Amino acid sequence: MELAGKKALVFGGTSGIGLATVDLLVAGGARTVAISRNPGKVKNPAEGVELARCDVLDRKALSSLFEKHAPFDILVSAATGGSRAIGPFLEMDMDGYQGSFDKLWGYANVVRFGTPHMAEDGAIVLVSGAPARKCKPGQVALSSVGGAVEALVRALAPEIAPRRINVLSPGTIDTPMIGAQGKEREELYAKIVRGNIIERAGTAREAASGILFLIENDFVTGTTIDVDGGWLLS
Repeated sequence: MELAGKKALVFGGTSGIGLATVDLLVAGGARTVAISRNPGKVKNPAEGVELARCDVLDRKALSSLFEKHAPFDILVSAATGGSRAIGPFLEMDMDGYQGSFDKLWGYANVVRFGTPHMAEDGAIVLVSGAPARKCKPGQVALSSVGGAVEALVRALAPEIAPRRINVLSPGTIDTPMIGAQGKEREELYAKIVRGNIIERAGTAREAASGILFLIENDFVTGTTIDVDGGWLLS
């Protein structure tokens, strides 16, 4: 797929991996709509970027947004859907565990209501995470949700063809999702990545470049690409 002249919708497109994806899409010549619950956090959007507000769990709002922006060629969701439960499963608040699946429901809504408005040669990319296939202590919720996202994509790929759908699975990425700052932030990331083959956090742009590969390569569908610093091998 050539990006020039294409139209892209990116959910979660105002921070982290989503924002970096928006930047790369625009640099490639795609008209891009960056969508989140709080688009106002982007004060000066780049030329070629339109901001939109939408909650991926609000099906009515999603349907209206897709109708407004149809037709489009590229659909990306990096939206988390809400909070995520962390910690030992046997001590976990089950409402928190259930709430972690808002990410899955958000993705399902985006694909269900967005796909009918896409070009037949369009591309969809969702974001899971390395815990889906290698779970570290305290990551049962992350692993469960990520695994469900990857299973959803494998099941959907034959059904929605010739449109393509794939998953990016990032490892530890330095994004605003981690609220700590300064030395505390550095120490936290150093602890998280200790033992990885590449002992540092990845950048949002490095993760976004994986998303761009999945968009541009017309011979890839129903699969997961890892940008994880060697997480799965560590």
